[in-house]
Amino acid sequence: MYANKGIQAYKKDSLKSDLASADPHRIIQLLMQGALERLALGKGHIERRDMAAKAATLTRVVEIINALRDALDRDANPELVDNLDSLYSYMIEQVNEASAQQDTSKLDLVMRLMLEIKGAWDQISDVAKQEAAQAHA
Repeated sequence: MYANKGIQAYKKDSLKSDLASADPHRIIQLLMQGALERLALGKGHIERRDMAAKAATLTRVVEIINALRDALDRDANPELVDNLDSLYSYMIEQVNEASAQQDTSKLDLVMRLMLEIKGAWDQISDVAKQEAAQAHA
């Protein structure tokens, strides 16, 4: 039990240091990773019928997805931004339905979508990241 608390404290400190030194691209990666981790936790909570933990965890997933929506650069490619905004909205809807219906398959769908977006995000080249940072400087 104490080891678990120590691990959690380490993870929290590690995340804080990651965020403190992170560029905007890395912050989005961390948000996506956090959403994926909490989706997996939420699925486990549903399977174990731990409703309080499920509610707290899936609420956090929705908050993270909303943070991703808020981070969309509305001045960039409008079509892409609109598509991502709609996809994030759909994902939130699926998380809420999964929570209400105790349906882990909806969480699986959201995880697949998030993995696809994250995979594309992870492929952005360092040159493109630098150009984006300079455009917003």
